[in-house]
Amino acid sequence: MAGTKPALYLVATPIGNLEDITLRALRTLKEVDLIACEDTRQTQKLLNHYGIEKRTISYHEHNELTRSAELIMNLEQGSSIALVTDAGMPGISDPGFRLISLAIRHKVPVVPIPGASAFLSALVASGLPTDSFRFSGFLPVKSGQRRKLLESIKASPRTQIFYEAPHRLVESVEDIVDVLGPVRHVVVAREVTKLHEEFLRGQAGEVLKDLKAREEIKGEITLLIGKPEDHGIPVVQQKNARTRVRELMKSEQIDEKEAMKRVAKEMGVSKSEVYRELQKGK
Repeated sequence: MAGTKPALYLVATPIGNLEDITLRALRTLKEVDLIACEDTRQTQKLLNHYGIEKRTISYHEHNELTRSAELIMNLEQGSSIALVTDAGMPGISDPGFRLISLAIRHKVPVVPIPGASAFLSALVASGLPTDSFRFSGFLPVKSGQRRKLLESIKASPRTQIFYEAPHRLVESVEDIVDVLGPVRHVVVAREVTKLHEEFLRGQAGEVLKDLKAREEIKGEITLLIGKPEDHGIPVVQQKNARTRVRELMKSEQIDEKEAMKRVAKEMGVSKSEVYRELQKGK
């Protein structure tokens, strides 16, 4: 069986709902000689749930330097080892990369066992474009560094995906509003696959109001930021489209329909796109 061959198996574990694990993942966890865990206590809950009795060992950011060398020695001696994180796919925003790259350098087979992924689950349910996207792990903790990163993606043509700590979420969305503008489309995916799963979708300014109205924000957070264009009108022009229509109606005493027609021509977009922007402001 595949799970008995000497190799490093990267086994995806559920990000919340324990049913989100594959049959192949369960078989592999049963057959390997050892399971390297981010937190042995967390992994034990999963193993107990499925009646799997297997030796576990810790592998996390505080011991990865020494433990990775130890695990490679075991692999070279013919052991089969499963690498798991507390949730999701090993190697994504966790210390797994060091062990994986070391195994490859030592010509140890590395076998991915795919499964649940928080950022992919959030992306496909976000409603934002999925044809081109970038996942960048956790946002910087310090506001200055965070704002610098946001500046760098201001004109990016792809959906941006980040993880964020719940206690920093409001600050991060405030920075998005300041740097990218209040009309930039964002999605906050909270507790995906869990009991209190929630998606907040909308313009950054509105999502920020919603978050500030809450006493406390809990859970695992994935933060997604849409492209700098919404329905064809660049972000820098969205507010101007509404303002310009009102200006023309007042200064030239024309109706809204005629003003929308002129603004659409000025901005090089369709009248329907200007109409959509007007509706957002009402």
